[in-house]
Amino acid sequence: MGDGFSLHERLAADTAPVAELTLCSLRLMKDARFPWAILIPRRADIREIHQMTQADQRQLLAEITKVSAAIERDWRADKMNVAALGNMVPQLHIHVIARFEGDAAWPGPVWGAGSTEFYGEQALAETIARLNAALRAA
Repeated sequence: MGDGFSLHERLAADTAPVAELTLCSLRLMKDARFPWAILIPRRADIREIHQMTQADQRQLLAEITKVSAAIERDWRADKMNVAALGNMVPQLHIHVIARFEGDAAWPGPVWGAGSTEFYGEQALAETIARLNAALRAA
């Protein structure tokens, strides 16, 4: 699994590693305004979900569901946003974002809303640990 896979440089720069799931690398977007996970299937040269095998598609949905449920429960989100856009980064990646009424972008999309607020080193480590704990409890 993952032969020829490499993480796009933009994803590497904008996210921090959280865990390796069965199919996906789970990473945390470095924008502290939102609990924002990124799932990247470890498959080379995949841009779209329909390009994946059916087995990988099922596994991807299972991982999206698990991560979404864990974040929603642990952060008590009002709404979960799940998206695979890929307009800026062609490598297939799925955004899983907890949203809250009154957050920095509510009710609009997070893209282009305000400026990124980067985690401090300790807050980043604590958020990664919290996400891992939420996944273990899922």
